[in-house]
Amino acid sequence: MIEAGASDWPPAPIPTRRLVLRESEAQDRASFVELFASPEVGTYIGGTRPRDELERAMPEVPGRRPGCFVAELDGTMIGMITLDPRDAERRGHIRPEAGEAELGYLFLPEVWGHGYAFEACAAALDWFFGARPGEPVVLSTRSANDRAMRLAAKLGFTEVERFEEYGAEQWFGVRLSTTSAG
Repeated sequence: MIEAGASDWPPAPIPTRRLVLRESEAQDRASFVELFASPEVGTYIGGTRPRDELERAMPEVPGRRPGCFVAELDGTMIGMITLDPRDAERRGHIRPEAGEAELGYLFLPEVWGHGYAFEACAAALDWFFGARPGEPVVLSTRSANDRAMRLAAKLGFTEVERFEEYGAEQWFGVRLSTTSAG
């Protein structure tokens, strides 16, 4: 699991074909505000927060913690990938003790549809499975979110269950380190 003080965090920047995954920097703050204020992004994360509230509350270097990658394109943050312990209080677990690593991602709407989420998530998963061999990763998304469902399948996640949460049906899946993304 990615935990504060983990010896393998932060990793060196991870280059992909078009992106770089790296730790957050102060220059990313405006993009973090944009992500969480975006009505399009908010549709999939339970709503948006007012921009002025985000400007006041956002730390100088947002997202600087173990398990949070910035996805950078040509020197600019376009999204983020997270690998965090799944909250034990939430539904959806594959272990009795819970706490599995959960993949999350958010990208600015203007870059949707270009394959960046797949490229960044695949690289983050490769890094995770190299750092934590044998550890599974879980993912949960609204089953009505067609894009997220296609991405989960392309990344090699398989369905474990569906359940109601946040007023909608959720799809919950797992990927084992032996599963390849294609």
